[in-house]
Amino acid sequence: MKLTPRLRRGIAATAIAGTAILLPAVALASSSGSSAPVAPKAVAEPHCVRGFLTSWVGEPGDGTAGSTYYQLEISNVSGQTCTLYGFPGVSALGGGGKQLGSAAARTHDHSELVVTLAPYQTAHVVLQITDVGVFSPAACHPVTADALRVFAPGDYTPMKFPFSFQACAKKGPVYLHVSTTIAGTGIPGYTD
Repeated sequence: MKLTPRLRRGIAATAIAGTAILLPAVALASSSGSSAPVAPKAVAEPHCVRGFLTSWVGEPGDGTAGSTYYQLEISNVSGQTCTLYGFPGVSALGGGGKQLGSAAARTHDHSELVVTLAPYQTAHVVLQITDVGVFSPAACHPVTADALRVFAPGDYTPMKFPFSFQACAKKGPVYLHVSTTIAGTGIPGYTD
């Protein structure tokens, strides 16, 4: 049988196709260990803890009838990426660092999402401070707060910073409300 150029190309193509099929099979058979592909392990970012963070209030606040809304900022001041999820703990402090009244209640205006903070990035929380004049003086016992105490979501070491506003000294009336953690810096007057 005489091999024509057309027949030679057909044989060559068949040989190449056969080799393409055989090489992976030979490689799998000759490899040691598991033949199943191994996915790389996912590396979860660590949870943001007090040592990574600082907190502050963006001013001015946005006043409405009966309340003022502030952007409570939580900034990652470490050189490591970390995550926040959920609601912070927030309360007012008086003289001597004593908690004034009830801790902040949670509002559910935003979805709870994992917020990843690269080094020197900021997330925010909407902080609502109710005008304590809406409560009876006997139930509230109005006083001036000296500071805010903030616990990052899932952390138990507080951040404290000076912030003066009218608070209730007695537990009961809830005059502070916080949203869940929201990605990005809150901009007073523009972000909710």
